[in-house]
Amino acid sequence: MAKYNEAEKNGIAIGRRKSAMARVRLVPGTGEVKINKILGLDYFHNSAKSIESCRSPLHLFGLAESYNIEVETSGGGLEGQIQAIRLGIARALIQDDTSTRPLLKSKGLLQRDSRIKERKKCGLKKARKASQYSKR
Repeated sequence: MAKYNEAEKNGIAIGRRKSAMARVRLVPGTGEVKINKILGLDYFHNSAKSIESCRSPLHLFGLAESYNIEVETSGGGLEGQIQAIRLGIARALIQDDTSTRPLLKSKGLLQRDSRIKERKKCGLKKARKASQYSKR
């Protein structure tokens, strides 16, 4: 894990959803999105809708073109990663300016979706699926 000095630490936040994790860093810039050092459109297979969904916290305040977004993400699928990035951006905005919190909270952008896959139990086929019971 990279070490950041105090000046750089201000725009960094972590977002999670299911098993997806995203470390988001907001840097003043032109609105460029890089995910795992790849341009956002290439990472999401030219889906502009996915990029706009990630940047929705920035659109609320008209800051979409004033920050570059650098993301390190892992785990989960694309949709889980999109929602993890969105949560990370919202948390990073709060670190930058605490007055943004009430609007982000009212729009539901600060809620962590904690639903994760339930572990498999011994004696069962899956987490809850058991073999069929026969009385006779």
